[in-house]
Amino acid sequence: MSASRASTASAALAVLRRDLLLAVRRPGEWLQPLAFFVLVTVLFPLAVDPEPSRLRQLAPAALWVTLLLSSLLALEFLFREDRRDGTLEQYLVSGQSFTALLVAKTATHWLLTGLPLVLVGPLAALSLGAPPQALPGVCVALLLGSVSLSLIGAIGAGLTLGARSGGALLSLLVLPLVMPVLVFGARATQLAIAGDEAASALYLLAAIGALSLTLAPLAAAAAVRISLE
Repeated sequence: MSASRASTASAALAVLRRDLLLAVRRPGEWLQPLAFFVLVTVLFPLAVDPEPSRLRQLAPAALWVTLLLSSLLALEFLFREDRRDGTLEQYLVSGQSFTALLVAKTATHWLLTGLPLVLVGPLAALSLGAPPQALPGVCVALLLGSVSLSLIGAIGAGLTLGARSGGALLSLLVLPLVMPVLVFGARATQLAIAGDEAASALYLLAAIGALSLTLAPLAAAAAVRISLE
């Protein structure tokens, strides 16, 4: 590894470490999406027919819509505080790869919101009537989908960085972009719950994740630069 790459990796790790420490001091920002996800999936069976077969039919839609909305709750905080205190400007003039530093921030977002939702996902699926043998497929689908949601959401967070009604505008921008994740994620979950082969839908989710990992950081960095001008 060259010296410049090592320096960029060290800087990205420092950003990751800093954001994790700040998150410990502000637990509400990452506990709120998790609490929302748990409450909705637990209360959902009370609002519909509690028959197990009916719940299993609705489980994929309930899981993925709730996952999407929970992820959106935390996206508004992704760059906001760093813009207020001038940290983003410092990243921009630091001489390090601005894209790599924003990838580190997006990774922090996923570790604090996406990963906890993935870990709680099996319990939520069980509460919605999913059989235990479906849980591995559900977990893989949630894992792949949550990564894409964080990466794509970073683009919207960058574009709405200077907007007054950032939350509403962020949702309007991100929702059309994440529709393929929602569709294939729900399909993979449905197949897993039904006991069918879900590999095709999971492969498509993985492809979306790979495409998001390739293009979304560049688009997010460009969006943040525009917002800072």
